[in-house]
Amino acid sequence: MPADDLPQDKQFASTLANGLELLQCFKPGEPLLGNREFVARTGLDKATVSRLCFTLTALGYLRHDIKLGKYRLGAAVLSMGYPLLASMILRQVARPLMNELASEVGGTVGIGIRDRAEMVYMDTARSEEGDAPLIDIGASMPLIATAIGRAWLTRADPIERESALNQIKVRYPKLFAEHARRLPQTMREMASRGYCTNPGYFQPDRLAVAVPMSRLVNSEIVVFNCTVPAARAATPDTQQRVGLRLVTLVRSVEVALGLR
Repeated sequence: MPADDLPQDKQFASTLANGLELLQCFKPGEPLLGNREFVARTGLDKATVSRLCFTLTALGYLRHDIKLGKYRLGAAVLSMGYPLLASMILRQVARPLMNELASEVGGTVGIGIRDRAEMVYMDTARSEEGDAPLIDIGASMPLIATAIGRAWLTRADPIERESALNQIKVRYPKLFAEHARRLPQTMREMASRGYCTNPGYFQPDRLAVAVPMSRLVNSEIVVFNCTVPAARAATPDTQQRVGLRLVTLVRSVEVALGLR
């Protein structure tokens, strides 16, 4: 069922969904949030937010800072995510290859899966210093504005892609208006080259390359990406080399997992 239709389904537990949505309000650089921020970011009323915060705190998913009157994520959130990461054999198989490519190109290599309108990193390998963005496990980026996200869209079936685009349009209307028109070009690029490119999301002077796996892993579309400083990818030949190296990495992972 498309995600857009879920709230209307009789089996959909709205209270549970609201609690999870509240936990999603936290972002890097914002470890503390109060009821006012929760209300603004979820659209829920104050009474509902108050009840959810109380319940989530009692269960260990939030911790209440009494002095500041705000909440931070609790250890239960980390514990909940660990079984997922631990069960992903893909990470163990890909890690040496990711380290090798990151060192070779002097950049960052990552693996991402979709979370509604965003791509979430399940692992990264980094071989660069300076002011390069630090992308770590759990970091998320808008799906429509990034190479890793648009690579996911090219791999999704039409129904899943349409559902994702509808969620993006609601959550990131400005980014959707700016980037959605580039999707047909990305699909052509993927079809002809096997990879797609895009300026870096945090730093437009960087080059980002992305390749989706050809088969689902644990029912997920998995995408690998590689970002490098523009100085190392100034020519089309260099861009092609990075793109083809990433394609080779992904195919090697697929062979190691028995997907080819």
